[in-house]
Amino acid sequence: MKYCSTRGGVQGWDFRDVLFSGYAPDGGMFMPESVPVLSSETLRGWRRLSYKDLVVEVASLFIPIQLIPRRDLEDLVSEALSTFSVPDIVTIARLKGGLSVLELFHGETMAFKDLAMTCTVRFLDYFLQKENRRATVIVATSGDTGGSAIHSAKGLHGLDVVVVYPRGRVTTVQERHMTTCLEENVHVFAADGSSDDIDRPVRRLFADQDLVKSHNLMSLNSVNWSRVMIQLAHFIYAYLQLSGIEQSEGDSAATGQLPELQVVVPTGGAGNIAAGVIVKQMGLPLKLVAMVNSNDIIHRTLNSGDFSMAATVTQTLAPAIDIQDPYNMERVFWLLSNRDGASVKNMMEEFQHTHKHTLPENLHHELLEILMSGTVTDDGILETMRRCWEENSYVLCPHSAVAVWHHYHCPHTSGLNRCYIATASPAKFLATVERAGLTFDPPEAVLALDKLATRCENLERSADWSKDWEEALRRKLQTFSCTRRSLVV
Repeated sequence: MKYCSTRGGVQGWDFRDVLFSGYAPDGGMFMPESVPVLSSETLRGWRRLSYKDLVVEVASLFIPIQLIPRRDLEDLVSEALSTFSVPDIVTIARLKGGLSVLELFHGETMAFKDLAMTCTVRFLDYFLQKENRRATVIVATSGDTGGSAIHSAKGLHGLDVVVVYPRGRVTTVQERHMTTCLEENVHVFAADGSSDDIDRPVRRLFADQDLVKSHNLMSLNSVNWSRVMIQLAHFIYAYLQLSGIEQSEGDSAATGQLPELQVVVPTGGAGNIAAGVIVKQMGLPLKLVAMVNSNDIIHRTLNSGDFSMAATVTQTLAPAIDIQDPYNMERVFWLLSNRDGASVKNMMEEFQHTHKHTLPENLHHELLEILMSGTVTDDGILETMRRCWEENSYVLCPHSAVAVWHHYHCPHTSGLNRCYIATASPAKFLATVERAGLTFDPPEAVLALDKLATRCENLERSADWSKDWEEALRRKLQTFSCTRRSLVV
């Protein structure tokens, strides 16, 4: 398995090189040069696998055994997922009216990011130990990714983690998952802007190849292919558990057809929905729905082909998806453009410079063939949280409510099973739970965060804030890298 850039300038990289990269040197995002197709026999053979074992099977499709032998891969995945609070790692809440909620939030920071982040960090540490070297991770986060990266990597000798989050745009629990980690290899910045604002200086750092090489810079956002790769597993798991594949085995064997499953995903940076599209290309008959909040660029793109940012990022009750630059859509566009790197390069460079782009008619048509969308207001989020509680005594986080809104407002097609992705625990969004008129008793681990000391540095708004933030991050890299340069290859 080899990897290439969505912008056509890089081919033939292996998993290890991609793992240690952020954006590709040409500004694109790494993708496998070919996507393996899963046969119906393979899927049926996977039906009774645990989630953990399924992750191993999926990862082994994209990581050659020459890089990580099978036994090592099994051990790494097992170690990564050992800290989850439920034995099955992920669970499915089967509620009234065919409402099936896939709970992906049982990791240490109670967000779905923990599933892929813990595995990715274990892969990194595996190579760093073998090579006796260090790397530096930079994470621009809209809320959950930063905390997940920190708790996955804290204390590791070979990794420094630099996290930048938008001050005042994350919840108290999200913020404290980042700022209460005082490990020497963790460095946290609070920026006076939106998550999209933060992406700008971070992109420029990764575009500086001398800087990338001298500090061994890499990303743990869903820019990193490994994050998306591990997320393939929960789509496949949902399909095996909820599509009815086992019950329909006799009919499917005769017709050669597999039953469909609709998967509804709350969407921000589009990493999760990109994983769903890849799984669909691997042969699973998924009907994908991307649900967004008032930051509705993906919904507008589906409706009219207008892939353009709004003037500002709207702060909503679902802050982790308050994003106007859904960067993983580049991966989707590449797949649907028949892997045409030149056209994707032109499209994305225009979008980055002007924040506007009108999709070509054929690409817009292809997008409509594989994806549906919807948008939910804050009032809709609260209404969904209340209704789900009234009918099921089940509390949703606001992001999960963005997905479940679809259940209450879109007619259910007879014979089609549905799955709704729950990306975070309501314990992370207690103020919104209270605003909905509900109560939720947070676990002791959340209550304990208020008693811990905090540490972070501020990035203030200035006349030339993007450049100033970039320079502040460069200085931080220099301060903790100089003393360790002898360990860096």
